[in-house]
Amino acid sequence: MRDHKLFRTLSFAQIKQLCIITGYKKAKKGDVIYFSSSDVPRVFLLKKGNIKIVSIDEEGNETIKDIIQKGDLFGELELDSDTNSNEYAKALTDEVAICSFLLSDFENLLLKHPNLALSYTKFVGLKMKRLKNNYANLMSKDAKTRLVSFLKDWSEREGKREGNKVFIENYLTQNDIAQIICTSRQTATILLKELEESGLMYYGRKEIIIEDISKL
Repeated sequence: MRDHKLFRTLSFAQIKQLCIITGYKKAKKGDVIYFSSSDVPRVFLLKKGNIKIVSIDEEGNETIKDIIQKGDLFGELELDSDTNSNEYAKALTDEVAICSFLLSDFENLLLKHPNLALSYTKFVGLKMKRLKNNYANLMSKDAKTRLVSFLKDWSEREGKREGNKVFIENYLTQNDIAQIICTSRQTATILLKELEESGLMYYGRKEIIIEDISKL
């Protein structure tokens, strides 16, 4: 937990105090991690692996709201429990490890440590800004542009570069990608194939290779 930039303002003793009120959980690929409508709201820290946050509308349709990576916080980030929100998290990778703490305990910790509260405010602000930008992109751009934008963002966050060539460990299905960019699976498949045929990228179940990120 000390490795997370949010908690670097805390001393070792303060980190130890937080760990006392922390729960720990492991999950395998496909496991549901939590439901946001839980009776006891929690804040989660992803220690290992990747997960997706999925929202369900009134008609039962699922949409991927966010992809959570190692070191990210998720859950009741706005410190305002919404019992009407219908979301859950699902493990995307084979090994997932999560620690969590009660929202009420975390709120008390923020009250005791102003530096942590300030860091947390900035952290949530940046996260909300990214989600807002993603929403704006969905509203104003076509499916291909959204796909390219997503691939560039994924490359920046997790890709391994060799010059302009980028290698991404692929833990998303084509249906996952379709949900992220809000299009049909068929459309996502066609667009990925077009990018492959143009020589811009290679899409595989375990790896995605972008030949030249500057040309994508």
